Amino acid sequence: MEKRNVLITGATSGIGEATARLLSEKGFNLILCGRRKDRLEKLKAELSSKTEVITLSFDVRKNEEVLDALSGLTGKWRKIDVLINNAGNAHGLDPIQNGDVADWDAMIDINVKGLLYMSKQVSAWMIEGKSGHIINIGSIAGKEVYPNGNVYCASKFAVDALTRGMRMDLNPYGIKVTSINPGMVETEFSLIRFKGDADRASNVYKGLTPLKGEDIADIILYALSAPAHVVLADITVFPTAQASATIVNRSN
Repeated sequence: MEKRNVLITGATSGIGEATARLLSEKGFNLILCGRRKDRLEKLKAELSSKTEVITLSFDVRKNEEVLDALSGLTGKWRKIDVLINNAGNAHGLDPIQNGDVADWDAMIDINVKGLLYMSKQVSAWMIEGKSGHIINIGSIAGKEVYPNGNVYCASKFAVDALTRGMRMDLNPYGIKVTSINPGMVETEFSLIRFKGDADRASNVYKGLTPLKGEDIADIILYALSAPAHVVLADITVFPTAQASATIVNRSN
């Protein structure tokens, strides 16, 4: 069977990196995307012994960079079988009246616009072939609003709505659309949210065992391994210690 080509955004850390590692062992070719070129090249060097890997360094927030990067794909790489929209971020944890507009722009640009820019181009190619699978990495923040989460939650609610809309729009072409919505995952997420404050970031996971990027990678693989007539449409996953966006057992 011909290997499927998988494009992963935000492949330089966390869920994206863990997914690249797992899929490299499971018979997928990889297109790894991210802004940090040095990390992309290091990951490519590591995984190229297991599968075919190419890298694209660009900023998903900028549509012109998305178009330039994707237009550079040639030959078999223009057939993208799987798009994993993983790139995203959170900035700040402030009530709406104290929010930083730059933080708001950053979250909306990458979490919403970046997903749109990637999905528009890649879905058009998938439509031509009448097949494909798009996996959007959402969040419990797209299902429940929590205090001081305002704009981040709004951006992830948008991802949830867009995923549902994409599933309807792409249904006539046999394209699967999956949403995976994790709760607490220990990645660089909190470090970025708290502007590099490592102590504050580490407190987010204090007293519990959070999910890891590898846990979400396992779920992505499971979704990709389902029979052709099966789509895992909407998945929410928590660590055992978490019951909702705001209820967490920190007794460990």
